[in-house]
Amino acid sequence: MAAGQTIFAGDVAAGTRIPEVVYRPTHVQLFRFSAVTWNAHRIHYDQAYAAQEGYPDVLVQSHLHGCFLVRTLLDWAGPLARLTAFRWQNRRYAVPGDELRCSGVVTAVDGPVIHCELSEVNQRGELCAPAWATLRLPSREERR
Repeated sequence: MAAGQTIFAGDVAAGTRIPEVVYRPTHVQLFRFSAVTWNAHRIHYDQAYAAQEGYPDVLVQSHLHGCFLVRTLLDWAGPLARLTAFRWQNRRYAVPGDELRCSGVVTAVDGPVIHCELSEVNQRGELCAPAWATLRLPSREERR
């Protein structure tokens, strides 16, 4: 399936791959994400503070990891898909300039409802965040 197109119920089966999307967070993106989420923790925007805490740079916010995963899924499924459940775990930190590769697979299909497993790995292949999601896909009849 091409990014941006609508996926309908019946278009996918268990085992369908969700294509990889690469995100490269920047210092500016992290600063802005902290601002819009009211996250004042200095570890996300103050390099000297992050270094004091033992990190090589400021850290990607845990919720931004989740946003990258959801965006990957919803961009693949299309604008008519509805996310009904989502959870993820943060396993490894990331810093600006890391290549965060998000992809996934459909694990189960129950009519218009699909279950997916996703993962975000860095450029070294290390798992940063696994995720699990449930989507409700539109039917072709709903489209008419």
